[in-house]
Amino acid sequence: MLIRPCDDPRLLEGLRHACGPLFMSALEDPEVIEIMLNPDGSLWIEKYGRDHDRIGKIPIAQSRLILSQVASGLNLTVNERSPIVEGEFPLDGSRFEGTFPPIVGPGPSFSLRKKASRVFTLAEYAAAGSLTLEAVSLIEDAVCRRLNIVVVGGTSSGKTTFVNAVIDAIDRLTPTHRLLILEDTAELQSKSPNAVFFRTSVLANVDMRTLAKVSMRYAPKRILVGEVRDAAALEMLKLWNTGHPGGVSTFHADSAEEALPRLEELVEEAGLGPKQKLIGRAVDLAVYMEKTPDNQRRISSIVRVNKFNHKEDFYETETLYTASAA
Repeated sequence: MLIRPCDDPRLLEGLRHACGPLFMSALEDPEVIEIMLNPDGSLWIEKYGRDHDRIGKIPIAQSRLILSQVASGLNLTVNERSPIVEGEFPLDGSRFEGTFPPIVGPGPSFSLRKKASRVFTLAEYAAAGSLTLEAVSLIEDAVCRRLNIVVVGGTSSGKTTFVNAVIDAIDRLTPTHRLLILEDTAELQSKSPNAVFFRTSVLANVDMRTLAKVSMRYAPKRILVGEVRDAAALEMLKLWNTGHPGGVSTFHADSAEEALPRLEELVEEAGLGPKQKLIGRAVDLAVYMEKTPDNQRRISSIVRVNKFNHKEDFYETETLYTASAA
């Protein structure tokens, strides 16, 4: 669960001033997707389709001030005894992770994953060569049939961006469906007039399990879940398996096939067994995203999940699409 920022104008102006022109120019650049500060003060960015670029240096005193201002905006304290700041960046809601000496040094460090400035559609993915029209048809058919889709991949592979493309297809193909969107960080986007967004809250002691219980009473047609990193995966699976199909979620995994064992690991964090039968029933489609050597994001494979075969102890799956065959 991430901490929500406050909206005090004086605090926000103080943070803008602390960040300085170098950082703010990167934050305001629509092509920049990630901003990273190393402990030596070097500031790095990543743009769409490019590798990391070093754009300059920030004095350690300034980086300490930035982290202090971010912490204040999140109603937190950062110092040697409390050296981690995690939450939504107060200026724009981007995902922010910062660290403070002594766990890094000589100065503080942070990584900011910018919120998407707009939603890329499935058609735009196809036009860019990130997937074929065949794959677009597979995804759209899954949306219309209310199949549950998990989008997996490594760090910075474009998982959340693609989930937003799937949600755009849901909005377009099933415009009357009531959507409930559950997440830790405000990253998912929907144009549906009948969408309700829920977010976990550390301050209110509301986790994903609590949101799952609330959502069941909101008459949802579909339940969409942001990135799952822990035992919250179990709540997602139970929601999808109790009369609310047509969901979408994302998490880290090394292939479409590895999505299912990875879900087992996440479920086991709840102190339970791997729940393979539940996974086999709840997940219908696994989409694997990858970042290519030339820094492009593409859909590498799509796998259909049929069921978990208890007798032979394996998931029965079918590969529907591979990028190499395109």
